[in-house]
Amino acid sequence: MTEEFKPEHFQVGIIGLGLMGSSIAACMLMAGHPVVGVELLPEALEAGKQRVRNHFKLAAEKGLIQDDVADYLKNFSVSGDLKALSKSQLIIESIKEDKKLKAGIFQELDGIVGKETLITTNTSAIPITALQQYVSNPGRFFGLHWMEPAYTTRFLEVICGEKSDLEKAQFLYDLGELWQKETVLVKKDLPGFIANRLMYAMYREAMHLVDGDYATVEDVDRACRNVAGYFLPMMGVFRWMDFTGIGSYREVMKDLFPTLNNDATPGKVINDIVDAGGKGIFNGHGFYEYTPEEREVWQELYNEFSYEIRELTLKYPADIIQKKLEEKKALQASGPAKKNQEDKS
Repeated sequence: MTEEFKPEHFQVGIIGLGLMGSSIAACMLMAGHPVVGVELLPEALEAGKQRVRNHFKLAAEKGLIQDDVADYLKNFSVSGDLKALSKSQLIIESIKEDKKLKAGIFQELDGIVGKETLITTNTSAIPITALQQYVSNPGRFFGLHWMEPAYTTRFLEVICGEKSDLEKAQFLYDLGELWQKETVLVKKDLPGFIANRLMYAMYREAMHLVDGDYATVEDVDRACRNVAGYFLPMMGVFRWMDFTGIGSYREVMKDLFPTLNNDATPGKVINDIVDAGGKGIFNGHGFYEYTPEEREVWQELYNEFSYEIRELTLKYPADIIQKKLEEKKALQASGPAKKNQEDKS
């Protein structure tokens, strides 16, 4: 990204102002972009606007923004018509995970925005290559995979399809810094991208442990919180193996890998819950049961946690070692200089 880049001159259009789309809108506004939100369901338009306002209310309470909420929201407009996005330089589609529905939107959008407008889809599983065929100049089409809430979490994947332009991908990658993300660039399209492939491998093994009656749902969650939960936010998997002895991991892998679950279909526990209509916290029935009050409290606690974990991860950024080394070098360099000054005096 060039030094001349100014976010206030770079309009972002967001399609879909649901749970994720509204928090992406908040992220873009906080970064200084003018944002046009489009909600294609007329009855959902006002709710989408209110979600964005609620995000800013909470962000102000937590000290995440410095200016008045009104200063950000004045750069936010909404519409029920895709034509409102005609002047946007970046489009972020964030509707439900439905390939046919997304394809229809991209085909219509292609005749509205400029030929160089970057077009992205917020998807967790649909291949980018399968969607970029619906726009002309598919080199400007990418996946952007976020984590909720988008304006506090540090995660962002930029995913290339087979025809994506890597220079444009790098531009989006660099934009991630402006959006306060530790961006991941996925150079080749593959199912699930990076984060989901890592996470679903863990989900599958967790399901296997419960299906096989090795442990309860509660105990598997406890194990995850108190092992992976301690090192993953700071180090990730590869640095953790370096940090704790890479040789021993290879030895354990030889014995453990053959025993890990490799089922190609979901297990009994999750099938029973979903087949019975369970939707987790959304209707109170999942691996755990939730009363309406518990559902509300869990949402409040997660919002609180997302701010606290953000503050913690900001203290330990990816380049923390380089920063600490520079501080040590500066301190060492100032030591002799300070001693010489004292000798002269």
